[in-house]
This record gives sequence, C-alpha cells and structure tokens, in this order.
Amino acid sequence: MTGRTIKSTVTFNAPFTLGDLGEVFPPGAYTVETDEELLTGISFHAYRRVLTLIHIPASTGDPNLMRTLTIQNEALDAALARDAATIVSTA
Repeated sequence: MTGRTIKSTVTFNAPFTLGDLGEVFPPGAYTVETDEELLTGISFHAYRRVLTLIHIPASTGDPNLMRTLTIQNEALDAALARDAATIVSTA
C-alpha cells in the first residue's frame, strides 16, 4: 500500500464548529493533514482519503501547545462553507 499525506492551512473568519464535536473554535488559521492511500487495480493513479486531522491550539492559551483532532473531511468542508456564507452575508 502506497500512501501520501497532504498538509494545508485553512482559515476561518468567524467562530466555527466541526461536525458533532460540540465545541466552538475561534477564528484563525488551522493546519489540516489528510492521509490518502493509492487505489490499486486501475489504469491511472487515484487516491482515497483515509484520515483527516486538524491541529487546534490548546485551550490553555500557550501557543506552543496543540491538540490534534480526527475529523470527517465532510465536516471540515461544511464548516468552511458556513464560514464563507457568513462572510457573504455580512458584506
């Protein structure tokens, strides 16, 4: 099995929630890591997402402390869409 990890940064302009976590996170830039595995048995390269992580600053206020949460990629997409809609509605 061959895999890859894609690291990106997402930015929220307003407080947000992720799926069923029941916690409100502050606006800001967040690092997201997505692990994907190569699909075999097909004639072209294609990957399937197997894990999405988001790095959240710890609630202690210490910028050096982080927590890493496993999330559904769909929950992240929905949170980003809600954030974008918030920007449009306030403009």
